[in-house]
Amino acid sequence: MAELVLEIARRLVDDPGAVSIEELEQGSEVLLRLTVAEADRGKVIGRGGRIVRALRTLVRAGGVREGRRYLLEIVE
Repeated sequence: MAELVLEIARRLVDDPGAVSIEELEQGSEVLLRLTVAEADRGKVIGRGGRIVRALRTLVRAGGVREGRRYLLEIVE
């Protein structure tokens, strides 16, 4: 799941080299912490949070398939 989010985020930003993701497991939950360049943060969040909301929906749906709960956080 982390690889999918990483690939999508890299395609959204101007500086794909600054994009990284950290996966933290907490029991049945997995926290994905996405880091992007400060200048690209708005591109990943989107107008009104639409893009990040879509990414979170995608992550949750993938988690259902795996029987785990995935959470996506954008690091500031």
